[in-house]
Parts: sequence; structure tokens; C-alpha cells
Amino acid sequence: MTNNKQENQINQSVHEDSHSQEKPDVNERNLTANPGDAIADRPQSVEEKAKQLAVDHVPDITGDNITVPTYFVVDEPNGEKKALHHIKDAEEISDVIRQARLDENGNRVW
Repeated sequence: MTNNKQENQINQSVHEDSHSQEKPDVNERNLTANPGDAIADRPQSVEEKAKQLAVDHVPDITGDNITVPTYFVVDEPNGEKKALHHIKDAEEISDVIRQARLDENGNRVW
């Protein structure tokens, strides 16, 4: 029985880890799961941010093709426009959506 166990064993070398080489981590390399999620290194105007797409015409789980902007542009109470990143500012985007209400005629009231 002992010989059978030894024959079925898989011997793996664990003394060397090929993944532990000195190289920048994901954050240092500015990698994202989706290139459209990346935030530019240089400052951008609201108009420039409004044109960026995180996902462009890609099928979702239902098979529908979707487009997701990288930034959602919202109006601030002072009248200024603000670009909210769809990942970094997700909580603030949710807050803005919760503020939206419909009146008795179905019109959106902010």
C-alpha cells in the first residue's frame, strides 16, 4: 500500500516561485481589467471625459449590446457640470441617482 501511494504522488518543486520576480505590481503598471476604466494621467476637461467609453457595444449577460461611459456627467447644485468616474465615483453616482424623482406626470424632478 505504501508503494501505491508513492506512485500516485505528484512531486512539485516549491523552492522557486517564477511569479516572485521583481516587477511592478498592477497599480504601478496602471493596469485595469478594462482599458476603458483607466483614469488619464493628465487633467482633462468635463467635455473630454464625457466622450470616453469604458465599454463600447459589447454583449452583456442577456446578449444585448451595451455601451458604458467611463464618466457620468452630472449637474451640481451650483450649475457646474461634474464628471464622475464609473468605478472610482460609483457611490456618488448612486447618490445622484437616488436624488432623481418622478412627478405625477412621469417627468424627472431633481
